[in-house]
Amino acid sequence: MKIICIGRNYSEHAKELKNEIPDKPVVFLKPQTALLKDNKPFYYPEWTKDLHYETELVLKVCKQGKYIDEKFGRKYFDEVTVGIDFTARDLQSQQKAKGLPWEIAKAFDNSAVIGEFKKANDAAVAGVIANNGFNFSMNLNGTEVQKGNTSDMMFSFEKIIAYASQFFTLQTGDLIFTGTPAGVGAVKIGDRLEGFLETKKVFDFEVK
Repeated sequence: MKIICIGRNYSEHAKELKNEIPDKPVVFLKPQTALLKDNKPFYYPEWTKDLHYETELVLKVCKQGKYIDEKFGRKYFDEVTVGIDFTARDLQSQQKAKGLPWEIAKAFDNSAVIGEFKKANDAAVAGVIANNGFNFSMNLNGTEVQKGNTSDMMFSFEKIIAYASQFFTLQTGDLIFTGTPAGVGAVKIGDRLEGFLETKKVFDFEVK
């Protein structure tokens, strides 16, 4: 199982980090050891002083595919949830300044939080997918700090699947983090993070 992540998929997020707007999906990977689920606590790593949350809509791949045509992309995921792509922003900046890969800032243990998955063929979910307009959000200590709608993505679910499958064979159980909207920020020990898919809470955990 692999975790495929898409960066800079919301223009306002790219702007807030002063990044260029991409003309193709920005893709990076996380290993299976990055997964954090079932509302388990996240333990703040000792090697960063600037850890950021990035709230994202997450797809679960339901069948194997390679070189998938965009028009068939919807057939390759059957569940959705909200997750967090934790980023050690200080390490990322240091690596980028040197022109080096920044996996150590993105792919470390427990850096990919996932909430409770919802079946994409449920009536309510299917209707939202058809209109490409999922609302999702994240609360930090009871206050909403990030909110997005998938209609604002520069690259749709189908485009992401088609593009990623050129390079990586998609396999059943793979996860795709589809990018974060504006509003990312730092967390500290003692913080409580709650994620919502539409109005349904799908994760609720603490930073320790």
